Amino acid sequence: MFLAGLSLNAQTASEDSLTVNDQEYLEMRGVNVMLAHDFYPESHQGGVGIIQNGLRVATNGDLRLEPTPGQWQPVPKVGERQVDLEKQEISVRMSYPDPSKNRTGFNPIEYPDLEMSYTLKVVPQGKSFKIVVDLDKPLPKEWVGKVGMNIELFPGILFGKSYYMNDSFGIFTLQANGPGFYNEDGEFELEPMATGTELVIVPEDEKQTLKIENLRDNELKLLDGRAIHSNGWFIVRSLVPAGATENAIEWLITPNAVEDYTYDPVVQVSQVGYHPAQQKVAVIETDRNDENVQPVKLLRINNEGGTTEVISQSPSEWGDFLRYKYYQLDFSEIKEPGMYQVKYGDYTTEPFQIAEDVFQRDVWQPTLEYFLPVQMCHMLVNDRYKIWHGRCHLDDARMAPTDHNHFDGYLQGNKTFTKYKPGEHVPGLNLGGWHDAGDFDMRVESQASTVQGLSHIYELFDVEYDNTRIDQNSKTVDILQPDGKADILQQIEHGALSIVGGYKALGRFYRGIIVPSLDQYILLGDPVNHSDGAPFDQAFEDSNVAENISWRQPGDQDDRWVFTENNPGRELSTAAALAATSRALKDFNPELSRDCLQIAQEVWNITETDDPLQKLEAAVEMFQTTGQRKYARFLIQHQQEIVNKIQQTGWIVGRVLEDIPNDRFQAEVKDAVKEYYSEVEASGEKTPYGLPYEPDIWGAGWGIQNFGVKQYFLHTSYPEIFPKDYMLHAMNFVLGVHPGVNTSSFASGVGSRSLTQAYGINRGDFSFTPGGIGSGTALIRPDFPELLEWPFLWQQTEYVLGGGTTDYLFLVLAADRLLNEK
Repeated sequence: MFLAGLSLNAQTASEDSLTVNDQEYLEMRGVNVMLAHDFYPESHQGGVGIIQNGLRVATNGDLRLEPTPGQWQPVPKVGERQVDLEKQEISVRMSYPDPSKNRTGFNPIEYPDLEMSYTLKVVPQGKSFKIVVDLDKPLPKEWVGKVGMNIELFPGILFGKSYYMNDSFGIFTLQANGPGFYNEDGEFELEPMATGTELVIVPEDEKQTLKIENLRDNELKLLDGRAIHSNGWFIVRSLVPAGATENAIEWLITPNAVEDYTYDPVVQVSQVGYHPAQQKVAVIETDRNDENVQPVKLLRINNEGGTTEVISQSPSEWGDFLRYKYYQLDFSEIKEPGMYQVKYGDYTTEPFQIAEDVFQRDVWQPTLEYFLPVQMCHMLVNDRYKIWHGRCHLDDARMAPTDHNHFDGYLQGNKTFTKYKPGEHVPGLNLGGWHDAGDFDMRVESQASTVQGLSHIYELFDVEYDNTRIDQNSKTVDILQPDGKADILQQIEHGALSIVGGYKALGRFYRGIIVPSLDQYILLGDPVNHSDGAPFDQAFEDSNVAENISWRQPGDQDDRWVFTENNPGRELSTAAALAATSRALKDFNPELSRDCLQIAQEVWNITETDDPLQKLEAAVEMFQTTGQRKYARFLIQHQQEIVNKIQQTGWIVGRVLEDIPNDRFQAEVKDAVKEYYSEVEASGEKTPYGLPYEPDIWGAGWGIQNFGVKQYFLHTSYPEIFPKDYMLHAMNFVLGVHPGVNTSSFASGVGSRSLTQAYGINRGDFSFTPGGIGSGTALIRPDFPELLEWPFLWQQTEYVLGGGTTDYLFLVLAADRLLNEK
């Protein structure tokens, strides 16, 4: 669903009482209460949520089976939201278990033997609202004392602040503290921080003061959700009483709203800056109640102190988007090199550059010289006084058990598709590759898209940068230590070693390589601790259930598992990546280059698919690598399919269009591309950012980067049709021109302000990896953009390999190339 303009028809928020608006949430000036708009409780988006004075302060208000639930614990099946305008009531039917998640799906959850249905309601009561839970029938006896109403409080804005529970009081601490105990099920819990009937949170700050009153006899508990789960939040909980059905839970919640609350204006600019020839548009985000339009000023920072006013004018009104009203300042005419700021009212942006070499240093390099080395698997990564991680996973890997649905989305069917039996050691997998995100697994698509993206970058932009020493023999990486070899070629080689090694060992591509147990998966810190690093040395014991693995004991049970699958689309896209890699490594590692091409050709020849477009990218890459006309003939033969899906195919086929010896083919593709451009142009007009912003669960950053890369190929392949503007808009979005109060660059360590708490391997340190690119600003449904300073929200700040990394590198280098063309 496209989200632009959602607030255009919204009722004006009441000044003094919560009412249901036409987006189906409770609204009052300064307070919003959502129910079941979001559907991701595993990552703190779901149930009842509260936005208070511009901050999301609470979420996941719902019945849960644990006091402090984690990611792989039961969540209810969410029904359709119902709105009764006459009663001013919002409700939703919920039930346990959820059949779509119960031991199935991408992240299977093991539900207990409990069937429970109930209605969850929010009901406005003036400036307060009630949460009411009606059960269809009383809890079974064995579940009394285990099912409770939870709501989670965001920790990042609570540390060091106070609370009162009736007459007791305390502060929210930076770390989880004891005392603790083991409950009747043998599970560890912390003693509650407080118990009582009335909880007041942050009474010292009117912007955050929130009161929760329990209107039933069961007491409230304030719990620290970090007792078991490092990524937990603070939790308010009360148990469902025995025998209760109607009004089994009844809370009254009063979020204090600042009088006449108005969202402070925010100015969004690139945290890096702009090329003189580039379009430069600052976006100003304001409250829709804010009628005090002020002059916007462009200031040039003087080299001896102070600033000089370059522009002062009324901003141009763009209009409404999401919940805000937007204005713009176009300062494209300013070309004088220097440092600048934009000021609107009391808001002044961080400093940014205008310079011809703005993208030539400190922008793309951190990704190549920090992030990619840190993610390298099977290597010791040294960085001056610090070791990011040791030589990990040297004992890779055992064949995964058959008929196994892994908790992180890997599914091994009833056979291995190889000569290896479940549990057998597969040689050749303990070299190369990168950890994908913060969970240390290696998905073949992330490995393949990384080597492909890096290969395109090397081929197009001549990146010979060298600031890292990489030694495959000693499995050692030294950051900020040149070794006379292009870093990007060494990284391409590293990824290819994993894909090629796996293919040679298995006779096919692996699906992925990942730890078998959840205890290993949630490890924070050095992945060398995943396993003992010893060679495969004992027989595999049948252990299809990951929880049964004693991975902390010496031996092979801590080794990662390798999964396989029969997936023509993924196999062909990996072959395409190897064909591109073969070109990049031709002179750097000729033997590995030949292996890449040989495997790509073999996969092309043996892979059957009902969808010819699954072969499109492989055909283009193979044609570029070999020049063989059979690949050109394939494209011509499937002209109609290519034209019909030009949104997906135009940027791919454009790379070789002029080399296809068929005038009709070229003409038909160009005509289709012209029609597609009108769609892109229309979508760019729907947001103040000049491109579509349509996040699903994760922030839209990676998708927008990928959109930008495709726009580069469309521009360079069809320059008379596609301008470079959309590519540059995509880059600016990632570098800070995006919705919400947090205007950070999604690339950590890049620009004046950037993500410095991100979901990487060092997230447990509340830190970041330079050059990692977060997923970016997410959407709290239906209309609240959010980028929190919190390292455990993977849908906002996670780093990943593949396009999430290489698309960023590509965009910055492409911008520098296009803007400096003479």
